[in-house]
Amino acid sequence: MSTFIVAFCTTLTKLHPKMKAYEYGFRVFLLTFCYVMVSGYNTGKFTDTAVSRFVLIAVGAAVSLGINIGIYPIWAGQDLHNLVAKNFIGVAKSLEGCVDGYLKCMEYERIPSKILVYQASDDPLYSGYRAAVEASAQEETLLGFAIWEPPHGAYKMMNYPWRNFTKVGGALRHCSFAVMALHGCILSEIQAPPESRKVFSAEIHRVGIEGAKVLRELGDKVKTMTKLSSSDILAEVHLAAERLQKRIDEKSYLLVNTERWDTSKQAEGIKEVLNGTSNVGKENKNEVREPTIVEQTSGHHSKSFAVNSFLSRYDSESTVDSFKLLSWPARKSFHPNLPLEDEESKTYESASALSLATFASLLIEFVARLQNVVNAFEELSNNANFKEPVQEPVAVSNSDDGFLHKICKFVGIKS
Repeated sequence: MSTFIVAFCTTLTKLHPKMKAYEYGFRVFLLTFCYVMVSGYNTGKFTDTAVSRFVLIAVGAAVSLGINIGIYPIWAGQDLHNLVAKNFIGVAKSLEGCVDGYLKCMEYERIPSKILVYQASDDPLYSGYRAAVEASAQEETLLGFAIWEPPHGAYKMMNYPWRNFTKVGGALRHCSFAVMALHGCILSEIQAPPESRKVFSAEIHRVGIEGAKVLRELGDKVKTMTKLSSSDILAEVHLAAERLQKRIDEKSYLLVNTERWDTSKQAEGIKEVLNGTSNVGKENKNEVREPTIVEQTSGHHSKSFAVNSFLSRYDSESTVDSFKLLSWPARKSFHPNLPLEDEESKTYESASALSLATFASLLIEFVARLQNVVNAFEELSNNANFKEPVQEPVAVSNSDDGFLHKICKFVGIKS
């Protein structure tokens, strides 16, 4: 009865979230208790069995600590530190790859099924942000071991702020979700034409470069445990995002179908939005109303759904682990010999143009999320007492050089 009662209480206690860090201790205690009770029941010497078991545990702990600390150190805190720094580089590479691939009109003729089931590892765009997304469980595991480690190496503080490393990793993970969405735009069936992408290519490319630059700099600062040298590390990437937004505002007519605009009701519609009124009553009064886009395309939707559905991407002639990517609508619909109706063509063109706006808006959202990463890093650098950045010496030019130095410079000899 005592064995079952103690086992029940121990198992129930270690399931509590606050006792998660002591799970291994509860497990050892339960095994030790069962060992002592069974051995003592046969021999009748409960005290001798408990003391011998305690001595064996102490000897094993001393040997393992001596080897792991003195002979061959294995520090979970250092692994956590390197993991967070490594994920910055992976997300930066994925961001650059997504931006460059989108501007170069990168297209998967066949999407590997491993990407569709979230198992691809050989795709550089995919593996970069996937490592950051999946690092949550690994970071929590390393954190559970790191908080028990004594001061060592570069981590010389008592109660080192290891939890701040997981906060930085979580903020980076929040950014990696935006990169995942950018990659999804490349995998999307609805693709913007190359001509539209070229209009915004310079601004999009600039945001991608500056965003990856910020991630790499933060990753390097985390790795070297150095504070930020500049108080406004996001100045350039914010400026690039503002230029992209201004470009979108200037060329917004490329992202929407301006032929559907009702200029006579523009002012009235804006006034209704500002006043918070609803136009439901007006729609009810009008017996004849303009059909929506869904209603306009419902006729074609029933005919093309089977072709444009997800299952239509499967290539029965290829292997099972590959899928065929078809744009929306099917590529054959744009064939010169099979023209679409004018109304249908405009609808699909509007959808493809909006995909470009989606990619640009996701890129701006990524820039907005970078502020959370910077805030988390600054909190880490302050709590962990990161070293101050080394100021690079400024080269001072001496205009009054010697005569011999001028001759050597003229000849091409370095003095």
